[in-house]
Amino acid sequence: MSTTVGLKIWHPFTQTHLDPEPLQVVRAQGTHLYTADGHQIIDAISSWWVNLHGHCHPRIANAVAAQAGKLDHVLLAGFSHPSVEQLTHKLQRIVPSALANVFYSDDGSTAVEIALKLAVQYWQNRGCPGKREIVALEHAYHGDTVGAMSVSADSGFTSPFSRLRFPVHRVHSAYCLRCPVGQKRASCDIDCIESLKNLLEQSSDKLAALIVEPLLQGAGGMITHPREFLERIRALCSEHNVLLIADEVLTGFGRCGKMFACNMAGVVPDLMCLSKGITGGFLPLGATLCTDAIHQEFTGEGRSFFHGHSYTGNPLACAAAVANLEIFETEDVFARIDAIAVQHAERLPRLANHPRVAEVRQIGSIAAIELKADDAGYFSTLKPRLYGFFLERGVLLRPLGHVIYILPPYCISRDDIHYVYEVIEEALENVG
Repeated sequence: MSTTVGLKIWHPFTQTHLDPEPLQVVRAQGTHLYTADGHQIIDAISSWWVNLHGHCHPRIANAVAAQAGKLDHVLLAGFSHPSVEQLTHKLQRIVPSALANVFYSDDGSTAVEIALKLAVQYWQNRGCPGKREIVALEHAYHGDTVGAMSVSADSGFTSPFSRLRFPVHRVHSAYCLRCPVGQKRASCDIDCIESLKNLLEQSSDKLAALIVEPLLQGAGGMITHPREFLERIRALCSEHNVLLIADEVLTGFGRCGKMFACNMAGVVPDLMCLSKGITGGFLPLGATLCTDAIHQEFTGEGRSFFHGHSYTGNPLACAAAVANLEIFETEDVFARIDAIAVQHAERLPRLANHPRVAEVRQIGSIAAIELKADDAGYFSTLKPRLYGFFLERGVLLRPLGHVIYILPPYCISRDDIHYVYEVIEEALENVG
């Protein structure tokens, strides 16, 4: 007699021997999640960095509902619809003017895949097929599809797929705490840029593009970079005729204090990848923007970019994104971001002097506390112990191994932020 086993949800990034049973979240409002057993949880990481203005924001919810009653989906190949046109118009007003073309997709990984493919085919279309190799940074993370994994750093997430990943050139990250060239930030001249400079001088004829998370490497440990590092990357890529791809999937839409991290360094990339916060956290949507110079190499007889997604430019997602950007237009969102930054600046110095803390970092609304650990890295044994401790106290913080970070929705209250810090301070004293 056979036994039927029910279909089970495979939860991402879980280790069954370490992670607790999944919590049933039945509703959410603002900064809070509510579980089936009646608990309230502060979402201090914006549900994996996607939520901007708070859960179930009425403006976005109403826009999605209205769109659902008119048009659910239509293919974007040879068709269009008002929501995608409105979104494109609104993006045009906030992205660098040189990025005059947008290719929509489903999420951050696909936005990155598109940028990589555009960069390689661009040079091929220009009659330079030898320029097909990619440069990426140490500690990088760009997604979980094969191309995005290839440009991400070697890690436990990518090692099982080493034979699938294409080779890339890896250059230093400006990880000042763990400086790859042994310097101190107070006295260095961004010396870590030399590895990129040397590579470009020797191999630019083979290189199609460099991809970078501007000013902040997220999954690699919330590593903040000096603005000069990004400025020099842009200058070197321009000098050596290599395209610059800015992966703003995390850093876009105000997270770092400006609409885009590139704005903070006065840098305009050749291609920009957007996702996560683009819909305010309601629905998946990706966008890859590029210059006219790139786009024109895909026009004309016999030329095209043969890439597409079934849900490209989905009307529901575009309606959410339009409403999200309208919130930026009609409300002082950056005042909220600035207020969060001020609160981080108030609380972080106290943690910086704690004997268990190696470094505190902040950029805009994002704060990170890197702990001292013998097993530093994403798979540090500190992670599950800290995660469980935080949840028990009603806070969703999901450490990147030995790095605790706070990345809240912009609507978070002053009291909730201070409570989050109090729980972190308690954890430093009680979680071994």
